[in-house]
Order: sequence, then C-alpha cells, then structure tokens
Amino acid sequence: MDFGIDERTRWLRAQAREFLAEHLTPRVRARVAATGEYHDAEFHAAMAGRGWIGAFWPAADGGLGWDREDFDVLYEEMASAGAPMEAVAVTHIIAETIRRIGTPEQKERIVRPVARGEVLLALGYTEPEAGSDLAAARTQAVRDGEGWLINGQKIFTTLGHLADYVFLLARTSTEERRHRGLTMFLVPTTAAGFACTPVHTLSGERTNVTYYHDLRVGDEALIGQPGQGWEIVNLALAFERGGEFAAQLRRLARAATEWGSVSGADRDPAFLSRLGRAAAASEVSRLLGAQASQRRTSPTGGAVEGAIAKVYATEALLRHSGALLDATGLAGLLPAGATGAAADGELQHLYREAQIATIYGGTSEVLRGVVAERRLGLPRSRGK
Repeated sequence: MDFGIDERTRWLRAQAREFLAEHLTPRVRARVAATGEYHDAEFHAAMAGRGWIGAFWPAADGGLGWDREDFDVLYEEMASAGAPMEAVAVTHIIAETIRRIGTPEQKERIVRPVARGEVLLALGYTEPEAGSDLAAARTQAVRDGEGWLINGQKIFTTLGHLADYVFLLARTSTEERRHRGLTMFLVPTTAAGFACTPVHTLSGERTNVTYYHDLRVGDEALIGQPGQGWEIVNLALAFERGGEFAAQLRRLARAATEWGSVSGADRDPAFLSRLGRAAAASEVSRLLGAQASQRRTSPTGGAVEGAIAKVYATEALLRHSGALLDATGLAGLLPAGATGAAADGELQHLYREAQIATIYGGTSEVLRGVVAERRLGLPRSRGK
C-alpha cells in the first residue's frame, strides 16, 4: 500500500477546506456547543447537497462512486476542523451494513435517503447493566402474530432523539447460547412505545437513554434473519473502527502548537518534546486508519485493521492530551470563551473527550482480544 499523499488527496483536502470555510460558521459552532449534539442540520444538508454523505457508494445507491479512502480523507479534514460529523459517522455504520445485507426494500427505504441527507440513524447496542458486553443484552423481542413486540432499555443511544431509526440489538431467544439468541432490528423512533431521555457526558456531548415499551414492528424491521444478530453487529462494528481518531490528534497537535507560539512555550524543549510525540502519533494514526480504510470493502470490513487503528489512536489521544494539557498549567483548566484559556479551551475539551474514546466501538481490552485471535491466532481467553 502506498501511504503517500497524491494529487487526488490534495484536491480532496482543498475541496473540504473550501467547504468548511463556507459552511462551518461561528453560528454552526455555537449551535453544536450549545446542544452538545455534534450534529447540525444545516451543515449536514450542505454536505448532502454536494453528494458527500454517501460519496463512496455507487450511483445506484445514491453515491458518487468514490473510493472509501477518498471519503475518509474528506472526513478527516472535516473532523480535524471540529465540524459536526457524528451523525454522518454513525449513520454510515448502519447504512453500510444495510447496503451489504439488507433487503431491496430496506436499501431503497434507507440507503438512498441517507445519501440525500434525509434519514439519520442511531446505534442501539449498550444496556445499563451490560456495558461493553453486547452479548449480555436483555432487551427482548418476542414474536407476536405477524410482527414483534419489543421491551427493554438502551443507554448511550447517541443522536437517538434526532434519528429516524435505531439499529437495535435485541434478544429473541433465551434457549440458545447468549451469542446465538440475538437479532437486529431497525426500529422507527416514531413507533408507539419509544421514548428517549438525555444524558450529558464529561465532554459536553449529549447522548441518550432510550426505552422500548410494548413497541411493535413488522418483519420489515428485521435486519438479516432471527438469530443472526451477533454476526451482524460484528460486521457493523468493523465499520465503526478505523482512523477517525487521527483527526482529534491533529486537532490536539494544532491547538498545542498555537498555544505554544502565543505563550512562548515553543522555546521550551520539554514542551516541544511533548508536542513532537503528539504530532508523530497523529501521523501514525492517519497511516493505520488509511490501512483500515483500504480493507473496508473486504468481506470482514477490515475488522482487524480497524481494531488496531482504533486502539492505537484512542490510547495515544488519552496519553498526549494529558501530557499537553499538563504543560499549559492553570490556563489549560479554563473553558472556551474564558479570558486566558489555553488554545481557547480546545486542549481541555479534547482531554475530556479522550477519557471515553477508548470505550467507543469496543474497549481497548476487547479490541486487543480481536487482534490476538484474528491476527495472531491466539486462543480465546478462558473468560469468554
């Protein structure tokens, strides 16, 4: 694989920066900061107007036929600038899964509208008492006549209050091994029995608890077949892991560089050493992400490469955000808008985001297990 930056990559970056200059306005940034949603309808619609939401899908699915690597370049530029891209990222995970295994009706109902910016999707995996152990899901879906009756609760359903559907992992059998009794549903948030309450995180992001009380769906809500939930959720998780956190590392290095030039810390060898390590980690993360991106189109979705990229980048973000924030002293504790705040609060905000980055899309411990088993051929641990 050639990791060099070619002319197309330069062109894509230029396109992204022109778009950001026009659409990532102070008004958009203020709305995102006020809501904590990391999504802005106006910005999202502008991306859809360029055809960028589903750019790497074929024209038949509403896309531009780009390579996946092209879109990842675009995404990294957007995220590095602090653009509200969470709805794009989460919706892609689910829409790409449906694109691969969904029915023709589901593809028509979901994928093309996603590309037009008309549909948002949310992930419904985690439960309050299960944490990262997705196989411990207790939300139940019971066959009821020609449909299904769903009861349960999910937590960290980010964008659940804005999404049109939740990609829900539910238990449809208790008689089989816990990994085999799971099924995936695409649950409309307009359905009777759906409810949502906010949860505000350390980083200022809004996520949600979602509730499902005697919620009825038909077979059109099934993704795959009953009992295939574990295989499907693992396919979707492969699309969730990659080089997306390289963007945060770029933001971190850029913010620290700006603070160093203003404060005079750029003449301090100890600070420059910390900054250099963060910049190097950003580039390593970009390269690992590019490798994962190249494997996205494989049958496994690049699961191993994505796990490697995600573990490295999130742990590097946690480590280097702490080191650079520490270098700013008391100024680093001040939030955005406060007089004297280091890098206008960007460093401390990225530090807060880093605290939960190692949990998104699977904990580092879980992903190390993926690499150990699927790349190194080591046996599964006794605890599984």
